[in-house]
Amino acid sequence: MSTAERAVTVDPVVPADTESVGSILAESWGGPHVAVHGELIDASAQRALLARVEGRPVGLLTYRAVSDAEWEIVTLDATEAGRGVGRALLDGVRAEAERAGVRRLWLVTTNENTRALRFYQRYGFDLVAVHRDAVEAARRLKPSIPIHADGIPIRHELELELLL
Repeated sequence: MSTAERAVTVDPVVPADTESVGSILAESWGGPHVAVHGELIDASAQRALLARVEGRPVGLLTYRAVSDAEWEIVTLDATEAGRGVGRALLDGVRAEAERAGVRRLWLVTTNENTRALRFYQRYGFDLVAVHRDAVEAARRLKPSIPIHADGIPIRHELELELLL
């Protein structure tokens, strides 16, 4: 583990973190709402973990219990790439899930997000479903979702899971 990775701390969000949570969600998602699998989710109202480096907020993971056995990761955002922030956040939610007896962590990303696909699969997530043209429905809920990113049309939701 590198020095940079050891410098990342992850803790559950507390009321004093509200401003940091709002700032990260605004920067990454244009606000607290995320449109996914035909639903508009207020990420700021979900359970969350906040990553810090030297006391500064550098990442956020929001999640919700779908059932006693599975949790959905709603958002994962690292404001500083390459410091182990995303991995630390996943390690944190995984540890909490295992303590709670959760057997499945899952999330949805979109087809153009190749960096996220690589990251999650390297962590151990498996691609289990492709929801073709699902982003069209998401855009009806949140019209600010871009049409393209990195020259790739954003059309499909990809579901990944990690069995615990």
